[in-house]
Amino acid sequence: MIYFDNSATTPIYPQALDTYVKVSQRIIGNPSSLHDLGNQANRLMEQARKQIADLIHVKQHEIFFTSGGTEGDNWVLKGTAIEKQTFGRHIIISNIEHPAVSETARQLAENGFELSIAPVDERGFVKVEELAKLIRKDTILVSIMAVNNEIGSIQPIQAISNCLADYPTVHFHVDAVQAIGKVSQEQWLTPRVDFATFSAHKFHGPRGVGFIYWKHGRKLAPLLNGGGQENDQRSGTENVAGIVAMAKALRLYMDKKTEKPEHTAKIRRYLIEALQEYPNVTVFSKETTDFAPHILCFALKGIRGEVLVHALEEKQIYTSTTSACSSRKKIASSTLHAMKVPDSIATSAIRVSLDESNTVAEAEQFMIIFNQLYKKFLVLNG
Repeated sequence: MIYFDNSATTPIYPQALDTYVKVSQRIIGNPSSLHDLGNQANRLMEQARKQIADLIHVKQHEIFFTSGGTEGDNWVLKGTAIEKQTFGRHIIISNIEHPAVSETARQLAENGFELSIAPVDERGFVKVEELAKLIRKDTILVSIMAVNNEIGSIQPIQAISNCLADYPTVHFHVDAVQAIGKVSQEQWLTPRVDFATFSAHKFHGPRGVGFIYWKHGRKLAPLLNGGGQENDQRSGTENVAGIVAMAKALRLYMDKKTEKPEHTAKIRRYLIEALQEYPNVTVFSKETTDFAPHILCFALKGIRGEVLVHALEEKQIYTSTTSACSSRKKIASSTLHAMKVPDSIATSAIRVSLDESNTVAEAEQFMIIFNQLYKKFLVLNG
C-alpha cells in the first residue's frame, strides 16, 4: 500500500496512540472535579497545554483546546462576529479558503454580516494589494489560510500582516492546519496574527482534537456554553486523553521539522519532474519555495479526478480529489476555480500529499502505475 493522502489525515504515531490508551485507562477523573482524581487529570492537561505552547513559542494561557480545525475556524469567525458586532459587521476572507472558513463566513453573511472576498492570482496566492482595498472602518476580521490545502501555495501572511499593521482592532486569523511542522513558523505565525487554528490528525495525533492559538488581549465570544471549561471560553468536558496524545504527537512531529520538509520536497520534486513529461498532464503545484513541500496537485486531461483516484486505489495507491472535505461532493476544486482554471481541467485534478513516512521508492512505483493508467486512458479516449 502507498498512502499519499496525508493532507486529509495522517496515521497516528504509535507513541501517541500508546499515550492515548494509557491516559484513557489510568486517568479517570474529570479535570473539573475538585477531588484528587480530577486534579490529576487537570494537571496532566495543563502540562500538555504548556508543552504545545512551548513548541510554537507562545504563552500557555494562549492555547485553547478544541475538537479540531473545523471547530477552531468556526469559533474564531463566529466568536469574532458575536464579540465585535457592535463595532462592525464586515469580514474578509480569500476565495481559496477551506470550507470550514468559507462556509462559516457565508453563514454569517446570511445572518446580516457583510462578506468581502479577496482574489488570488493565477498561481493561487492572495493578491495583498486587492485585499488591502477591501478593508473598511467597520472591518472586524480578516481570515486567510497559511498553506492552501489543495495546491500547497504558501500564502503571504507576512505581507498581509504588514497591511494590517495600521488596523490594530481588526482580528487576523490564520488557518494553520496544513502549515505546522511543514513550513517555517515565521511564515504563518507573525506577531500580527491574533488567532491560528490547528488539528491533531494532521500531525499524527488522534482525530477529533485540536487547538487554537489565541493572542492575549484579543476577545472572542464562546460558542459552547455550560460548564465553564477552558477559562469559561469553551464549555464541555475536555478530552484529556486526546489532548495529551496530541501534545505527544506534536512534540514528535516538531522534532522532525527540519528534515521532514527536505524529505518530502525531494519526493515531490521527483513526482513533478516525472509528471511534466506527460503531454496531457497539468501540474498546478510549482517547484518553488513559495509552495509547501508536501502537497502536489495535478490533472490528467479528459479524466475526472475521482476516476483517476479510484483507478489508483485499485492498485493500492491512495490519493484524493483535491480537498478530502469536498471530494465526495464531486465538484471542481474551489482553489482551481479561483485561479481561473477551466472547469474541464479543474474537475480532473487530484492531490498527492506526502509525509516523512513516504519514500522515493513509493514515488517511483506511483509513476509506474500512473504510466500504465495514462496509456490505458489514452486508448479509451481515442
